[in-house]
Formats: sequence, C-alpha cells, structure tokens
Amino acid sequence: MAKLILTHEVTGLGAAGDVVEVKDGYARNYLLPRNFALTWSKGGEKQVESIKAARAAREHASLEDAQKQAAALSAKPVKLVVKAGESGRLFGTVKQGDVADAVEAAGLGKIDKRKVELPAHIKSVGSYQANVRLHADVAAVIELDVVAGK
Repeated sequence: MAKLILTHEVTGLGAAGDVVEVKDGYARNYLLPRNFALTWSKGGEKQVESIKAARAAREHASLEDAQKQAAALSAKPVKLVVKAGESGRLFGTVKQGDVADAVEAAGLGKIDKRKVELPAHIKSVGSYQANVRLHADVAAVIELDVVAGK
C-alpha cells in the first residue's frame, strides 16, 4: 500500500490535502502521473496545510451560497456550441472545462472544471446531463444542450 497526499479532489477517494493509503498500482499508474497526489513524506506533510488553504479559498464560502448556485444551475439548460459534422458527430469531445466555460458564459456563476463530472463521453449533438459538486453537501445536475455551430 502506498501512502499519498492528494493534491486534487478524487471522486470516491478524498479531497485535496487528505492523506490516503491506496494500492501501489493505483498510485503508480493513475494518481501520480496525473498529478492528483504526491508521495507522503515528512516534508510533504507540511504542504498539507497549504493545499487545504487553497482548497478552502476555491470552495464556496457557505452552504447557502452553494445551494443558491445549485438552484440556478438546475433551473435552466446550458447551451454548448461546438464544431460538428453534418451527421451531428462532434470534432472531438466535450470536456469538463468546456462545460465550466459554458456555465460562466450563460451567466450562472463560475465553477471549477475539476468539480464537473460527465457521466459519459459527449461525442454528438443532443441533450445531456452533467453533475457539479459545489460543496461537500451540495451537488447540482446541469442540463446541457450540445448544438453544432462555428
């Protein structure tokens, strides 16, 4: 088992700044190459506080603010304009950053792209849903309308 300090939130594992123990292969092949974690050491233990402080600055100040934004995000669909072929197939795929940018462009507030969870790859035009974790206790479901354009 490898002992790691998470630098980003990993769904099902923990939040940034948490010290976790995972299997060696998961650490070596997934968490460390993607910079989601650092190997634990006494020197790395000092970084935990700075990671937690940065996480606190990015999170919503209160539960009420997160609930208000969740209500706003769930209220109306977000339109994503992407390049697509004549058959409706996209040139590429919709990523978490694209969703975060579209939410901000729609005037629904700013969200962190790392908090967006897409249930499947979006490779064609149509309607989809995405989950956004705004707070430890608040998650919102966004309706995405992917349309061809540009």
